[in-house]
Amino acid sequence: MIPGDNGFLSEDFEIEDQPTYTYKMSGDQIQGYADNLEAMKQVIYKIIHTERYQYPMYSWNYGTELSDLYGEPVSYVVPELERRITEALLWDDRITEVSDFEFDLTNKGVISVTFNVQTVFGTLKSEAEVSI
Repeated sequence: MIPGDNGFLSEDFEIEDQPTYTYKMSGDQIQGYADNLEAMKQVIYKIIHTERYQYPMYSWNYGTELSDLYGEPVSYVVPELERRITEALLWDDRITEVSDFEFDLTNKGVISVTFNVQTVFGTLKSEAEVSI
């Protein structure tokens, strides 16, 4: 017997955006709540500092792949880092653009990167470090 839709699919659905309101992380403690830009700072931090495919609780679309960049030449890491960060952040529909990447190679074995993240709440400046 083939299941029918029983009229379920003919109903109109309303898709709602989920709120940004969340717990506020402060170092290793949770203190209070954050919303809008403050919550987006946490979202960006968590996406960048979560290694993709390593934690079963996260979707395979969540996080950034950075661990395999260790030991690679700088000429490969710099453009790849920009691509991977952009790709990881744009999975969140509240983030509209990632731009203005600047790389600092002054510390041996570390690439520091700063960039702007345009969200629906405004623009944030963010940063990350990768050991190479």
